[in-house]
Amino acid sequence: MAELRPSSVHEGMDREDPAPLPTSAEDRKAAAAMSSLEGRGGDDDDAAAKPSKEIDQEALGNAISRLEFADKSGTVAAGEKKTKEKEEVEKRARIKVDQADVILLVEELDLSKAKATELLKANEGDAVKAMRGFVRAAA
Repeated sequence: MAELRPSSVHEGMDREDPAPLPTSAEDRKAAAAMSSLEGRGGDDDDAAAKPSKEIDQEALGNAISRLEFADKSGTVAAGEKKTKEKEEVEKRARIKVDQADVILLVEELDLSKAKATELLKANEGDAVKAMRGFVRAAA
């Protein structure tokens, strides 16, 4: 009689599978920090000079500092991106739009007033640029 096996077990498969590779940048950084902790054993001359707890604490401190540095560098880039987006939104808010231009876009392009106003603000209040932009985007 055939032996029943779980569906996850395949013929010729090693018992100890290698860990799946991390997919995100944060996971890779964390894996690198953990591997530096795991790879600390084996230096016999260092082990004689320092107790193992001290070595582990030092490795842990280094791993955490690498993770903190990586987190701060990612946060700075995200913060700059948000700042640019806020500046762009503020710039659009300062643009004055003529009601006649809004009505023109509503009637000719069959848009809502809100969409027509956004389109005009995105094109610096110029109705001709707004219409050209709308036609190009639709094509």
